[in-house]
Amino acid sequence: MALSLAVLTRHVRTAGAFTMRPLTTGASNSINSSKSGVSSSSGRRIVDLPPASLAAAALLGGNNNLNVRNFSLGVGAVEGETEATTTTTAVDGNDDIVNFPQKGKNVMTAPPRMRFAPSPTGSLHVGGARTALYNWLTAKKGQLDFPNEDSAFIIRVEDTDVARSTKESEDSVLADLRWLGLHWDEGPDIATGKYGPYRQSERGEIYGKLANKLMEEGKAYKCFCTKEELDEVAAKQEAEGLPTRYDGTWRDADPELVQQKLDEGVEYTVRFKVPAGARVVIDDAVRGTVAWDAESTVGDFILLRSSGIPVYNFCVAVDDAAMGVTTVVRAEEHLTNTLRQGLILDSLGAPRPRYAHCSLILGEDKQKLSKRHGATSCNQFRLDGFLPDAMINYLALLGWNDGTENEIFARDELIEAFGVDRVVKSPSIFDMDKLKWINSQHLKQMKVEEITHLVKEQLGYLGVIKEEADEKKIDEFTFAATALAKQMMETTKDAATNAVTVLGYGLPESFEKLEEGQAKKMIKIGNFYPIAQILIHHAEAGELPLPDPQEPHAAFLDENKKAIIEDNQTGGTAYSFPEAYKAYMKQIAKDQMVKGKNLFHPVRLALTGEMSGQDVTKQLALLSLATTEDSIVHQEKAGVVSFRDRIVQLKAFCETIPEEFRAPILDEKALSKESVSTTTEQQKVSIAAPIAGDPLDTYEGPAITSLDIRVGVIKKVWVHPEADKLYCEEIDIGEDEPRQIASGLRPYMDAEDMEGRKVLVLCNLKARKMLGFASHGMVLCASNADHTDVKFVNPPIDAKVGERVTIPGFEFDGEAAAPMKENPMGKKKIFDKIAPFLVTSEYGVPQFLGRPFMTSAGVCTSAISDGTVA
Repeated sequence: MALSLAVLTRHVRTAGAFTMRPLTTGASNSINSSKSGVSSSSGRRIVDLPPASLAAAALLGGNNNLNVRNFSLGVGAVEGETEATTTTTAVDGNDDIVNFPQKGKNVMTAPPRMRFAPSPTGSLHVGGARTALYNWLTAKKGQLDFPNEDSAFIIRVEDTDVARSTKESEDSVLADLRWLGLHWDEGPDIATGKYGPYRQSERGEIYGKLANKLMEEGKAYKCFCTKEELDEVAAKQEAEGLPTRYDGTWRDADPELVQQKLDEGVEYTVRFKVPAGARVVIDDAVRGTVAWDAESTVGDFILLRSSGIPVYNFCVAVDDAAMGVTTVVRAEEHLTNTLRQGLILDSLGAPRPRYAHCSLILGEDKQKLSKRHGATSCNQFRLDGFLPDAMINYLALLGWNDGTENEIFARDELIEAFGVDRVVKSPSIFDMDKLKWINSQHLKQMKVEEITHLVKEQLGYLGVIKEEADEKKIDEFTFAATALAKQMMETTKDAATNAVTVLGYGLPESFEKLEEGQAKKMIKIGNFYPIAQILIHHAEAGELPLPDPQEPHAAFLDENKKAIIEDNQTGGTAYSFPEAYKAYMKQIAKDQMVKGKNLFHPVRLALTGEMSGQDVTKQLALLSLATTEDSIVHQEKAGVVSFRDRIVQLKAFCETIPEEFRAPILDEKALSKESVSTTTEQQKVSIAAPIAGDPLDTYEGPAITSLDIRVGVIKKVWVHPEADKLYCEEIDIGEDEPRQIASGLRPYMDAEDMEGRKVLVLCNLKARKMLGFASHGMVLCASNADHTDVKFVNPPIDAKVGERVTIPGFEFDGEAAAPMKENPMGKKKIFDKIAPFLVTSEYGVPQFLGRPFMTSAGVCTSAISDGTVA
């Protein structure tokens, strides 16, 4: 007898788990409706039934004159609902067939309806986020191509695993999708969706109606086998070396025997009757043609469990058809499910969607990505300071490319470029360094003001900011911390951790406790002690320039009150703290007859406790903001060491420096002169040949041949329309078209002096936008230690435009010496790793490991001695 279904399902969340409870149902041939019961307030009779019978009733049974209670699916009866939402299914109680929106249409040409179907049993991880992204991109592009039509991105919550599904997990997954900006058009929280409900636990009526349909048509049947019987059959098949599958015991059972079992109230499952000789073939958008011999691959599989709960593959097939899904993009681990889903769809007369099964994402050890590889959940990436746009940029590239070498995409560019046909079969390797690089590129394209609120969050995570602190002062401090780290940050968390480093003081209490390294070596030369004594004296006398509390941001703003984006740019006006500090340093250099690294390294170590870092004036300005009387910074949690305490600690440290290191042991310039030959020929040999204690022996960085440094000539210079500190330059480097390059040279040079100059250009840097200007390359300049003086690195006047700069002692010919391509150059931060070894000698010769930059016309030069090249 045909079974009708009219059930309204209430979705109850309690005790951290999902439970389904039918509100109205009636008797079927497996339920005795004559049981005694009590009446509800509405006059309807309420009966207590066993859970298994109730589940069958919910999905397969009766009329509308009973209420049913005490229905639980594996988690016990519900006592005290904490949250309940009543949802009416997409079909009413009549016998109409469920509608399949794509029936009779070509899903390849229809407006794309894409779905992401998370199970709310945990967090949204990288693999799921990529799946969601690919579906979202396809749907968004479809909405552009088919305006005002039915294209949509759908969220469908697959929560039929009632033992593991939780409301908290569902909320977490949806929150992560919102953070990524993958907003959906239809889903569980959108009342206007016309193909809902969008939780599987609320779609019981639809599954029951279609299960009835299949049984009525002889395409499914009731199976009364017990678990023990099935285990026995499986064991026998294994012993005979056969694949384990259902043997069809109840496939063609006598109807009288079936009725007898029903009358006895025996539990049963509903199995799909696999047609004889059935074959399922799909044209997978990623994997090509995939085919299965259904009869030999699977036996008659279950559609409804004995509890009445539909199995995963039945729900998915029905939902994809009933929601009009055109393409299913999912992980390759679901490929085998396609066989069962295809059989179900064919039996229902429903159109199959197109399938695209994406390969797995692996860790760097080539194993499936998991927690042991580090952060994998989207929420953790958010907490670690990654940008949503950078995350979707990187996730898109885990298995897809647009056919070019471009790796930085804005959101709208991804929508325009993406297509599942360019998703590759091979597994993708999750590379955290590349993700950080992509994130840094997105950060570089943002203004300080656009990032500040994100850094504010990170400071909060670190506990640096006091609770209920003044919002204005928090914003002032956060702006300074962001501007300070803008040039070097890969994540917004970097700005917060950098601020903590700057507020601390790394100088130990004694010389003995100072670790061996650059700092100790510098102190032993003897310049540190006398300079430190001057600083201590002037600080105690109030003569050392310090930040003005009335202008807390002077070091971070230019004269037009715009945030400084380059660390080598000095903030403030002519009468502000940065300018006073610069004048103070020049006076020390004159009085002590010391300059370059012999001055700036001791000063930096003395004032900041570090040998390297951002501009000292900016660091001291941030410290000043953190140490006011009404400071919003939690001093203990941030590890703040005030300027006064630094001077006390510095004074104590100096007292521990051995006497032999309290004065310069030897004038380094004189020492260098002793090693230089007096004849021109000897100079050439000396410059080109390795010297004793060759630094190359201990160098472990990238090959210098990775860099493509060429001679260029500046043709045109103009001021960047969006940045007063930047020049835009058109430079001929021997290519078909001149390069356009943006540089921060305006504070140091006049445009008219630059035009016509020959320069060195680092050419194999990926083009990136600098405030809207596409800059492709970098002009190499030399600068002094505090970046107050910047000059070009000059090729010889007769050097050929376009020729490559070489370094003596290194082979620059042949395939092995070819420059690195732009993409890996940026991803691996090759220049950043080589840059510390690019310096100018005391004579202004640019060098790598003591070897000069050379062209066919001779040695390159610079007006900056003892400087750095960048």
